Amino acid sequence: MNVLFVVAHPDDEVLGAGATIHRLASEGHRVAVATMVSQAEARAQLSPTLRSDQARAHEILGVQRAFSGSFPNIRMNTVAHLELVQFIESAIREWGAECIYTHHPSDTNNDHVMTSAAAQAACRLFQRREGVAPLRQFAYMEVPSSTEWSFDAPAARFTPNLFVEIGKEGLDVKLRAMEAYPGVMRPYPHPRSAEAITGLAAFRGAQAGCCYAEAFEQVFSRL
Repeated sequence: MNVLFVVAHPDDEVLGAGATIHRLASEGHRVAVATMVSQAEARAQLSPTLRSDQARAHEILGVQRAFSGSFPNIRMNTVAHLELVQFIESAIREWGAECIYTHHPSDTNNDHVMTSAAAQAACRLFQRREGVAPLRQFAYMEVPSSTEWSFDAPAARFTPNLFVEIGKEGLDVKLRAMEAYPGVMRPYPHPRSAEAITGLAAFRGAQAGCCYAEAFEQVFSRL
């Protein structure tokens, strides 16, 4: 399958689905990542080599193609929704995407929310353009330090119903890919620490009856 991960910022793909990306690539699936905000200028510790950092992380995970957007960091809500949707639609067409993974819509990070909304709209591309096949799967991922901070009580929070077993090897690859992004990891007990990422994988694995897993909320599937 051709799988497309649509994320707001560099490192979101690793935090949310790094081990799953590695597993998919290892099983022979073609994996691409579309990043809406490639520069992430608003970061407190912005790496001057962010593009090459992401390329290194993708090499570790087995990502075969990267689509890089130039939308403004933490200001995606100032961009016309149509522009965001069209960027994702272009990636869907060019990659021949059959499955999409993206942010959960109740995330506390506004860029994540805008990305999720645009991806939801783009997944209906087959209804608007001839020659585009319907998606076979659409799912939300969880990004530690963002998805769990869902302050909107009435909103539907992240509720995983799809668990991908990653094993210790997959977890190690995910942590190694995170190290490709200097300044992103934090000391424990920060959610973006090695200990917290390992703990989350262990917890999600325990929910699914395995040692380590990444969790997703599947919206629909026609696999």
